[in-house]
Amino acid sequence: MRARIYRPARNAMQSGTARTKQWVLEFTPGESRVQDPLMGWTGSGDTQTQVKLRFSTLAKAEAYAKAQNLEYNVSQPKVRAAVIRANGYAENFATNRKQVWTH
Repeated sequence: MRARIYRPARNAMQSGTARTKQWVLEFTPGESRVQDPLMGWTGSGDTQTQVKLRFSTLAKAEAYAKAQNLEYNVSQPKVRAAVIRANGYAENFATNRKQVWTH
């Protein structure tokens, strides 16, 4: 059985980095998905694709995969610097602004 170890990307709709600190071990699909002719839903008999294991470090995730005799590949994340302004959002409404504030 093959697995993939990665750190999830942040949500594109938010600026926060919640759920991006942990490493995820996810199993690759063992069989293809099929469409149900009556309802039109897609499904599979492979239940391992529903399992996502979270680890605090990459070393712990790799140790688990080795202990379970899993083949795995690691996807390294692209590191991005946080964009933090000096005064934050409150700076928009400061009374001591040096320049005129308009939309």
